[in-house]
Amino acid sequence: MTPLHEVIINNKTTINPVWIMRQAGRYLPEFREIRKENPNFIELCLNHKLSSEITLQPIKRFDFDAAIIFSDILMLPYGLNQKVDFKKNFGPTLGNLDIKSMSKIDEIDFVEKIYPVYKAIKSVSLEMNSKNKNTIGFVGAPWTLLVYMINQQSPKKNVKKDFFKDDFLINRILLLIEKFLKIHIKHQIENGANVIQIFDSWVGLLEERDYPNYIYTPTLNLVDYVKSLNVPVICFPREIRNYKEFVEIVKPDAINIDYNVDPLMICKNIKIPVQGGLDPKILLTDKENLKKETLKYLNIFKDHPYIFNLGHGILPETNPDMVEFLIKTVRDY
Repeated sequence: MTPLHEVIINNKTTINPVWIMRQAGRYLPEFREIRKENPNFIELCLNHKLSSEITLQPIKRFDFDAAIIFSDILMLPYGLNQKVDFKKNFGPTLGNLDIKSMSKIDEIDFVEKIYPVYKAIKSVSLEMNSKNKNTIGFVGAPWTLLVYMINQQSPKKNVKKDFFKDDFLINRILLLIEKFLKIHIKHQIENGANVIQIFDSWVGLLEERDYPNYIYTPTLNLVDYVKSLNVPVICFPREIRNYKEFVEIVKPDAINIDYNVDPLMICKNIKIPVQGGLDPKILLTDKENLKKETLKYLNIFKDHPYIFNLGHGILPETNPDMVEFLIKTVRDY
């Protein structure tokens, strides 16, 4: 059994597996070399040879306990023929949303369009299985994808003023998103992903009264689906105001926490395995501070099933030496 499975399935606390969100990416010089030659981000994600290589770069360098496939949550709208571009220093921009033509897309069209993602997972998982490590597949949660697809860009400040004006449209899009997320998850698992993480990056935009419609019900449907395929599922509802309620309703196998939440409260109130929490900005400070903050999380969760990770993705300006020091601190614990 892999270290991640030990924690998630067996609730063992003997070791703390470690991996970090966005571990394959911009803070690594070897990634930047590839990126220089491949400026189109979507094309890079769909180059199965390069995306496999990028996924394995942090494994080769740091020996993490899991690889998370180098891809993007926006592969879903891309697979549904919504235009997706990534602008430097701005982030993603999406084209117009044509629900009529999207409704005509079938599973074969969708899979064909993003097939290289599954090919990459297949080759990565062969490598990871030989090391007794996990291959993590992932998707964006329905709410977060809805935000990108309607807002057509990252909602850093807020969503469009008329975002909620058409209930029927929103419900149709959510149904479509759920249908194709299940297809996307199924193909990731069939090609070797043995853990699925669901990222809900924009929960913080909602009032609590909207959680049942946009967070709990759609995410629960996905969690139940992943479980039906006998693969553990981790949820990351970033900036949700009540992690305990989320866990009780959605019932993921493990919960990833963000860095704004009190880990002591989480440890006290949540019974399932916990992942993450450390503020990525701590990696931009010094080793003494990094060690202190890392040990804080390890001590709080020492009698609780815990996977070491961050409370959000690693920042591009992070020095890889700090990541190495972080991993050594976790492994020596």
